[in-house]
Amino acid sequence: MSPDALPPDPFAGDPQDPALSLDGHESDDQDELSEDERDEVVADLADLAVYQALLETRGVRGIVVDCGDCGEQHFHEWSLLRASLQQLLEEGQMRPHEPAFDPDPTSYVTWEYCRGYADAVLSDS
Repeated sequence: MSPDALPPDPFAGDPQDPALSLDGHESDDQDELSEDERDEVVADLADLAVYQALLETRGVRGIVVDCGDCGEQHFHEWSLLRASLQQLLEEGQMRPHEPAFDPDPTSYVTWEYCRGYADAVLSDS
């Protein structure tokens, strides 16, 4: 999925963007990923493809993440998470996106669940 397929940032180009004070964009260098960070994102993208292939047919719509910043759960559909990781790889940061509308928590699993499920299924092969 192209990053252009993501919803637009409602504050794009706005000098009053409240997130600018949080990001500390004094330097473009901070947006660049280290080689190790890039390798981790590439590995996450590969893992995500496996997880989606194994779980989407079982009704799983994506990944749920417990947010340490706000204390709430964030629900990411497969394609949105892939686009966000791809954007992180290409731009060094993720663009804000709209949260899932009224997600069914039973349709989302954690990254750890995906890893364990994949390990179990692939070890039986």
